[in-house]
Amino acid sequence: MNLKVQLLWAFIISIGALIGFTLLAIAVKGTSGLLAFDKAVISFVQGLEAPALTTIMRFFTYVGSTIPAIIIALVALYLLYRIQKERSELILFVIVCAGTPILVSLLKNFFQRARPEFHRLVEIGGYSFPSGHSMNALAIYGMITFLFWRHIPTRFGRTILILSSGIFILMIGTSRVYLGVHYPSDVLGGYLASGFWLSSVIWVYQRYKERRYERLALSKNPG
Repeated sequence: MNLKVQLLWAFIISIGALIGFTLLAIAVKGTSGLLAFDKAVISFVQGLEAPALTTIMRFFTYVGSTIPAIIIALVALYLLYRIQKERSELILFVIVCAGTPILVSLLKNFFQRARPEFHRLVEIGGYSFPSGHSMNALAIYGMITFLFWRHIPTRFGRTILILSSGIFILMIGTSRVYLGVHYPSDVLGGYLASGFWLSSVIWVYQRYKERRYERLALSKNPG
């Protein structure tokens, strides 16, 4: 996939995610229909409660918390540096990982949505919308997929990368609903907000690379 196609896809995804998040945010602020949807999904997910499943969900919610997320990001940075010592990719990863919690804090304090008062398996404070765990999961695993994709030579390896990232992203978000600390719309909002942030940063990065390649081509063929 060439740079122009990547730029187009990043732009489309960022706009789609922004529109989706905006519509969801309006619904969170003003409609009872969304609450009915949230309650229905929570009832279904928590209806699956079992000791073994609770252990699994606690694991995934732990993986999506701050310290494990930082460790995973640092390991990925180290591996990326060993594979290809391109400073711009490392900087890109740091920007996404550092910017996500800042964006989470800004959005939570803006919307100030209280957490659900349904059946809780863990206790946690703070505001609910959007889900910080979901935002961090999509940002980190999405960036890992984007950066490592080009370094994996086989289709099988790339498939494993996508499936692994997708499973962790989905399970981290689901665990927050299962454990009773988020509405499903919080998780969806986290995915959309993080999708916009991630794809926007990737668009800027790909645009930078395109211009750099153009300058190099021009310097080699000045005529």
